Amino acid sequence: MNTDAQVAAAPSRPAEAPGTTAPSRTDPTTGIHLHQVGFRVGQAQLLDGVDLHIPRQGRTAVVGTNGAGKSTLLKILAGLRPPTSGEVRLDGVDLRAMSSAARARQIAFVGQEDVPAADLCVGEAVSLGRTPHRRPWQGGGAGERRLVTEALEAVGMSHRIDDPCDRLSGGERRRLVLARGLVQKAGILVLDEPTNHLDIAWQLRLWHLLADLPGAVVAAVHDIDIVLRHFDAVVVLAAGRVVAAGNPQDALTPEVVAEAFGVRAHTLYDPHTQGLRLLIDDVLTRSTASTSLDASGKES
Repeated sequence: MNTDAQVAAAPSRPAEAPGTTAPSRTDPTTGIHLHQVGFRVGQAQLLDGVDLHIPRQGRTAVVGTNGAGKSTLLKILAGLRPPTSGEVRLDGVDLRAMSSAARARQIAFVGQEDVPAADLCVGEAVSLGRTPHRRPWQGGGAGERRLVTEALEAVGMSHRIDDPCDRLSGGERRRLVLARGLVQKAGILVLDEPTNHLDIAWQLRLWHLLADLPGAVVAAVHDIDIVLRHFDAVVVLAAGRVVAAGNPQDALTPEVVAEAFGVRAHTLYDPHTQGLRLLIDDVLTRSTASTSLDASGKES
C-alpha cells in the first residue's frame, strides 16, 4: 500500500533574496523524511514502522481515531519527541543533530492544548514565536512588532494586541497560539487539531488562511470532508501504523475509512465543489465490520 505522503501542487513560496539559497520545495530529497519510525512508552507501542515524506510545500492532513498516534507523530515530525526507533531527517539532516533553535527556525509546532501565559499581553505571547530568530538576551524591535501585528491581523485579533491574555475566550486563545506559530516564519507549520475551540466561521477562515501560506502545513484533522476539500495529501493512522497515504481523493476510500475509523462510508460526487465527499452513515459493529465491498462500492 502506498504510504508516501507527498503533495504535487501548492502555492509557490516568495523568491529568496539575491545571493541566498533555500531547499527546493519540490525536491524529493528535501522536507521531512521518516524511516521506520516507532515510538514506545513502556509496553505500549504508539507508533510502529512509519515511513513518510513530507515535502516542503503543500498541505498534509493526519487523520485517525483518538489514540491512533496523531499527536505523537506530529511531535516527532516537529522534533519535539525523539522516536524510540527509526530516524527523522529534515533536508537530509537528522533532527536529533539540530539545536532546538535551528530546528524551530525550520519547523513551527502548535499543540492542541497550547495556551498563552495568563500574565502576558496578547502581543507579548505572540512575540514568543520570534525567539528562535533572536540572539541571546535580544529583545524585539519595530520589525518584530510589525510581524506580530501581521500575524494577529491574519487571525482577526490585531485589536487585542495590548490586552491581557487572561481576558481572552477559549477561541481567542486558540487564535493567539496560531498567530504565534505564524510569526515563527518557519518553512513547515505543524498543527495538532488547529480548530479546537474555534467556531464554525473561524474554522473555515483558518482553512483558507492555511491554503494561502507558503511552505508546508501538516495538521491533525478530524473532519474528513475538510481533508477532501482543503488538503493535498493525507496520512491515515490506525493503531500507530500508516494504513494509507497520498492524495485524499484516492486514499480515503470506504474500505480505508472502515479500517481506520470503524464506520461505514459511501463515496459521493458533490456538484457544488466538483469533488468527492464521504457520507458516513453508521458505526460498524463486529458483524458489519466483516462485510466486504465489491469493486462497484456495493456491499456484498
